[in-house]
Amino acid sequence: MKTQIITIITALTLGLGTLSTTNAASTPSEAATILTGISVINKIEVYGNVKLYVSDGYKDQVKVYNNYYSERTLVQSNNGVLRITSYKPEQLVIWVTAADLRSISAYDNAEIKSFGNISKIEFEIDLHNSATAKFDLEAYSARVMVNDQAKVDMSGHVEEYALRYNRAENVNIDSLTVKHADSASTQVVTANKAKKDSNDLAELLID
Repeated sequence: MKTQIITIITALTLGLGTLSTTNAASTPSEAATILTGISVINKIEVYGNVKLYVSDGYKDQVKVYNNYYSERTLVQSNNGVLRITSYKPEQLVIWVTAADLRSISAYDNAEIKSFGNISKIEFEIDLHNSATAKFDLEAYSARVMVNDQAKVDMSGHVEEYALRYNRAENVNIDSLTVKHADSASTQVVTANKAKKDSNDLAELLID
């Protein structure tokens, strides 16, 4: 299927060749950039030095809070999968609102945080390398995988909960209420997945 590229960086850096770009609309205060052309987000994949805030909403939206159009930064939407990649020294801050988000995967030193309560029927979090996630989740079924040196901090309520982790000390679910749990330590091979084509939130929400 045709891949929609929200923006593209230096071709030599990622070896992607020439790709088309879509327009982006800035907020009146220039505090953030809203990326246009994204209609459905079911899954998010995050790579590199990225801080991602996630919230529920009726309309899908991707908002960027710092200089997005620069080298080594890419946001790509393809068939329901939103991929965010940034290897800049400066952390890329993004807020994604989605109506039907079902899973998040994070790699490298990506940081994921829920903004408000995330309410889902089924949800999956997959963390690798040194990625971290802090989530307030209400779900019937949740699957959480914490690989390598990754860390997770979860609160909320889940009926059916499956947890797989490498290090027990990297998992904090003290504030998570679980009705039926399936939790186990597992030796997971360090993520070697190829890179894709890839302070408080209130302070960021400047009209």
